[in-house]
Amino acid sequence: MIAADRPDRPAARLCAVDAEGRVQHLSRAALATLLTPRDLVVANDAATLPASLHGLHAATGKPIEVRLAGWVAPGDPTRFAAIVFGAGDHRIRTEDRLAPPPLSAGDHLSLGPLDAVVERDLGHPRLVRLRFLGRRDRVLAGLAQHGRPIQYAHVPQPLALWDVWTRIAADPMAFEPPSAGFALDWALLAAWRRRGVGFATLTHAAGISSTGDPALDRRLPFDEPYRIPERTAAAIARAKAAGGRVVAIGTTVVRALEAAAEPDGTVRAGDGIAANRIGPGTQLRVIDVLLTGMHQPGESHFELLRAFAPDGVLDGLPATLAAEGYRGHEFGDVMLIERQARAAGSVAA
Repeated sequence: MIAADRPDRPAARLCAVDAEGRVQHLSRAALATLLTPRDLVVANDAATLPASLHGLHAATGKPIEVRLAGWVAPGDPTRFAAIVFGAGDHRIRTEDRLAPPPLSAGDHLSLGPLDAVVERDLGHPRLVRLRFLGRRDRVLAGLAQHGRPIQYAHVPQPLALWDVWTRIAADPMAFEPPSAGFALDWALLAAWRRRGVGFATLTHAAGISSTGDPALDRRLPFDEPYRIPERTAAAIARAKAAGGRVVAIGTTVVRALEAAAEPDGTVRAGDGIAANRIGPGTQLRVIDVLLTGMHQPGESHFELLRAFAPDGVLDGLPATLAAEGYRGHEFGDVMLIERQARAAGSVAA
């Protein structure tokens, strides 16, 4: 599949897979008409942190890049799980990035105006827990001054922070953008409202999409905190009671709402940690439809699609999407996939 390499290119195409497994190739503008009255759209309003920090490993003087990858305590900007690379930047494929110098508890990292200390490794030479030194306000100022968005080689030009914020971005909680939200614009939201389609938000700390190491990638997604407002939980209950569908904008919304779901499909409001992995054995309790980007077999996001549709539908999709010229990655085209009866009746893992 072709990689979308421009942040200013809207996701213009849409692949729609209905509840019978039928595939349509449409303009993204068709999103305005594919949902029906009583449906409820739920989107992730997390803004993206400037989570890539270049600096030096103090003990060796060698250059490093730190990519913040997870919250140790949600909302505490002083302690994070992080991926560390050696010299280089995003223009080198993540798979080809140099390993960092050997990292040990107590090592100091100099990251522009910020100083951090490695608290411990997290079971891999690239993955550590680190703590920034100094007050909360100083750390936030340092991130804003020195940090840049995490990005990958398919987008060669440096991204600005606003390039990775969706139009509904609110609290800075995500490490990479909840990119399905790039398909939303004010005209689409207005069209849904005129049709009687509801709209609600939650905040989920979307994590990194690649570490560059296959063994570490198999641990993705990491545990991710979320916050579901009372009004969103109530809107979901109303939509279900009225016979409407709950439409998730992105896999992070699926993960958050299914983590917060009771066996009867009721969604608990409040804060939580999404530690669930969603795949072919998952019985979805809340989500009926998913709008997401273009994913490849083997990725955790593609495995999540198997909760919506059987292998017979999904396994042929990558070749079809490639042949149709769809563009992948965060600035690419989108897919709307409706939960199918076989997936809905599967046994939970």
